[in-house]
Amino acid sequence: MNGPGGEATLWWDAGAGCLSYIEQTLLPNELVVVECRDIGRLATAIRRLEIRGAPALGVAGAYGVALAARASPAKSREEFLDHVRKGAAMLRSTRPTAINLGWGIDRVLAVVEATETIEQARKHALAEADVIFHEDTACCHAIGDHGAVLLPESCTVLTHCNAGALACSSWGTALGVIRSAVKAGKQIRVIACETRPLLQGARLTAWELSRDGIDVTVITDSMAAQFMRKGLIDAVIVGADRITSDAVFNKIGTYMHAVCARHHGIPFYVAAPLSTFDGKNREQDVIIEDRAREEVTTIGNRVFVPDGAAVKNPSFDATPMEMVSAIITEKGVLVPPFDIQSLLSRTDAK
Repeated sequence: MNGPGGEATLWWDAGAGCLSYIEQTLLPNELVVVECRDIGRLATAIRRLEIRGAPALGVAGAYGVALAARASPAKSREEFLDHVRKGAAMLRSTRPTAINLGWGIDRVLAVVEATETIEQARKHALAEADVIFHEDTACCHAIGDHGAVLLPESCTVLTHCNAGALACSSWGTALGVIRSAVKAGKQIRVIACETRPLLQGARLTAWELSRDGIDVTVITDSMAAQFMRKGLIDAVIVGADRITSDAVFNKIGTYMHAVCARHHGIPFYVAAPLSTFDGKNREQDVIIEDRAREEVTTIGNRVFVPDGAAVKNPSFDATPMEMVSAIITEKGVLVPPFDIQSLLSRTDAK
């Protein structure tokens, strides 16, 4: 991998017969590629955020089912399907909020269940996962091209968390828009919020953009409102982990930026593929993932919160649809009023 923009960050290594990925928890200090041959190891990687980001989880889920199919020792088709389904269920449970993980799992699992023999299932599972991988890359480039049109010739964009190549198979969603705008010759400067508690903006977004030679400045999350008030931010672009008819779920802190952007008259854009849309649920139905206390209390080996203090650590928040200026998808830019179910119905019919 030469750079996060144009090179894959999560891929199937045919020569090694495994899923390879950049271990994100080690960035920016170490660039390490992990070879994963076991669905249990993949589940651990997802829980630990070695792999993270909605589109990347969809690709990982797809390859996870393929890994389960390859590793199953079952001799009968019934035992084989039971083994693969159990592996898929284990993988699905790792991140409850992000919808793409289950989407990728279900798509490959359906292919496995439709085959007549174990060998066919193994072959077709991997082939379908490869299709999802390539679709994701094409999707990100389409999102980037559609979104780049929204940005002025010269502007400063604020983004939160990491919705770049590391969160996808390559290119990115929110960062894909920025990359496409830069590729089109626009002068784009990026403000990356650090994104507490795990600093995905400081560690990952800044690493990606600086590696690609794109102007990026890191600020703490609490600085964003003041930067907006001073006229230092022209647009906000974020990714999404799930989009229901009434809300956008993204990294905790996103809602705060949406409130501030609306107050200051700054466009608030969401960049996400259609696989992130949830046409069945509303905000109240979605489980918000709670993560470990240690993510908030500890940095490195140093503890910053006393043992007697309680800690809350929800991984995501929900931004109401009325606060979103536009949603950038691979099919084009959606503007209010958003009709998510109608959009998905038209897509499913094709």
